[in-house]
Amino acid sequence: MMDFSFSEEQELLRKTVRQFVDKEIMPYIREWDEKQHFETSILKRLADLGLMGVCIPEQYGGSGMDYNSLAIVCEELERGDTAFRTAVSVHTGLNSMTLLQWGNEQQKQKYLTALAKGYKVGAFGLTEPNAGSDVAAMQTTATKQGDYYILNGSKTWISLCDVADYFLVFAYTDKSKKHHGISAFIVEREWEGFSSKAIKGKLGIRAGNTGELFFDNVKIPKENLVGEEGEGFKIAMSALDNGRFTVAAGACGTIMASLEASLKYCHERSTFGKEIGRHQLVQQMIAKMEAGLQQSRLLVFRAGWLKNQGKRNTRETSLAKWQACDYAYEAANDAVQIHGAYGFSNEYPVERYLRNAKAPVIYEGTREIHTVMQAEYVLGYREDKPLSKTLPAWPFQAVEEVVK
Repeated sequence: MMDFSFSEEQELLRKTVRQFVDKEIMPYIREWDEKQHFETSILKRLADLGLMGVCIPEQYGGSGMDYNSLAIVCEELERGDTAFRTAVSVHTGLNSMTLLQWGNEQQKQKYLTALAKGYKVGAFGLTEPNAGSDVAAMQTTATKQGDYYILNGSKTWISLCDVADYFLVFAYTDKSKKHHGISAFIVEREWEGFSSKAIKGKLGIRAGNTGELFFDNVKIPKENLVGEEGEGFKIAMSALDNGRFTVAAGACGTIMASLEASLKYCHERSTFGKEIGRHQLVQQMIAKMEAGLQQSRLLVFRAGWLKNQGKRNTRETSLAKWQACDYAYEAANDAVQIHGAYGFSNEYPVERYLRNAKAPVIYEGTREIHTVMQAEYVLGYREDKPLSKTLPAWPFQAVEEVVK
């Protein structure tokens, strides 16, 4: 049986996040965007609401809600601004959910619990200056020396670079093995040899914190290796399944925001003796936004349903991310067009939506990467193999494990 309804808990969650966005983000976002300021207090307030670990089991400090509840949070946050959805995507989707899937019990107790409660902030370090879509081109290395790994290299375009306490970092432990020589590590900001630097002058998501990470002989205890040596590429790709899921959900928020702003303007603005919403070509743009929103939501929540079932969803999440981000960019572009010359000014929020909507078309797998992936699935050239570890199905079952 198919059920397209939300639970009472999910409806309440959407209402709670929407009220939070209307009160805590909307009145200030224009100023934050202009000043390229990331308001860190928002993360503390999200933590107070239990939203930094919304889909993490209660035994690890989370709220224990299902994965589609994370999608609802991301959609409503991006309705306010992409910067704050990005923060949750990185903290929860890329970092916390990866530790939930791949971390051992000691790592979950030490790191995941603090992240889920929002006491600490997590980030994800994969991209490098010469390694974006081509992950194997990374240059960062981690050399085993006794009880430590010595980390050297750099990462770029890292969200929460100056804010996060813990980073999930990927590095070569054996370059000769290429993809099979990449490993994953938990790195703490306070360790000697670590530094970060924000990137300014971005086209969009100016209210977010994005930048570079630098590692100069950083000593990582061997206990902070996530999974096994050489499993880093698999871990990174499964992490991207979670990150892409949240990006797709957030894109629905951009479509929703573009539609809401456009509807309001359509009823306020009149030309040729009638509201502009009466003009058929304007109606065409409104109809496209509505279609894009509904189609994108269906793709996102299908991927979330698969996550809830404990099933692999790389193919479905890729499609949701590709389509939702494209629809979001088109919706924001049409919203600017509907606003005419005013859409070109930050007097209205739609120009910010358009600037923000470009980045998700690029990060976490470009439009082109997802196009190729989908074609290869259909043609039979690509097939997802079972992973050694999977995300727990929802409802979560408490795991009793003795920590030695």
